[in-house]
Amino acid sequence: MIDEILAYTDKLGKLFSTFKVSMILGIIINIVIIAVLFKLTEIFMRKLQDKFNSGENAATFSHVIPIFEKIIKFLIVFILAASFLQSQGYSLTSLIAGFGITGLAVGFAAQQTIASMFGTIAILTDKVYKNGDYIKVNNTEGTVESINLRSTKIRTIDNFLVTVPNDIMADSIVENISQAHKRRMDMVFGVTYDTSDEKLQRAIDIVKEVVNSRSDIGKDAYVTIQTLDSSSINIRLIGYAKTKAYDVLMKVKSEIYFEVVKRYRAEGIEFAFPSTTVYMAKDN
Repeated sequence: MIDEILAYTDKLGKLFSTFKVSMILGIIINIVIIAVLFKLTEIFMRKLQDKFNSGENAATFSHVIPIFEKIIKFLIVFILAASFLQSQGYSLTSLIAGFGITGLAVGFAAQQTIASMFGTIAILTDKVYKNGDYIKVNNTEGTVESINLRSTKIRTIDNFLVTVPNDIMADSIVENISQAHKRRMDMVFGVTYDTSDEKLQRAIDIVKEVVNSRSDIGKDAYVTIQTLDSSSINIRLIGYAKTKAYDVLMKVKSEIYFEVVKRYRAEGIEFAFPSTTVYMAKDN
């Protein structure tokens, strides 16, 4: 009886040792496979990034490729771990169900973060904007300083740093002013009502001459009498400056205003200012 028990114990020990060696060997093999696949993934992603490392695509892929690299590595670990556990007799269905419950809990906890990450991918793949672009979104206007996985940082014209979640950016109407080839100018010059017909025509011609003398303004500009306002006859200039920079646009408009004011004064054309005329009725 004792001999049979010892023999049975010896068989269990050998079986356990074999199982233990097999398990350790399987773990080592899976680790080696994961390391090799990780290395191949990194090489592939680096080559892909080098391929698009020029032009407008550089900023896009520099953000998108690391995201996909992490996703691929996670899938590699998950698939190999699940296969190894299945080979050791564990139920793959229970494992997937466990991951599903855990993933659901994590998903609820990180819902905003996940939405922002998908917003980041949408922004970068659609090339809505990139670092250095001047944009306007909702009530925020400024230069894009950085695009992260979760948010976009914008430096406003008041030098404030505004952080906007990327899911909001992806769902908003974004005006990329840096992509404009030219900037619209809408300028009004008001002259007094007692300006003679000849001087009124001359006032229009002066604005046209100033515009036509500049090479940084498109030839499609036009000058007309816009309205007869309460205290002035308004002459309106509509045209496009050949720039996309806001500061250059302001400089061009300032120079036009200065030249028009100087020439109006030289020719005796008076600018209007808000005024009211009161008529007193006499009693009979």
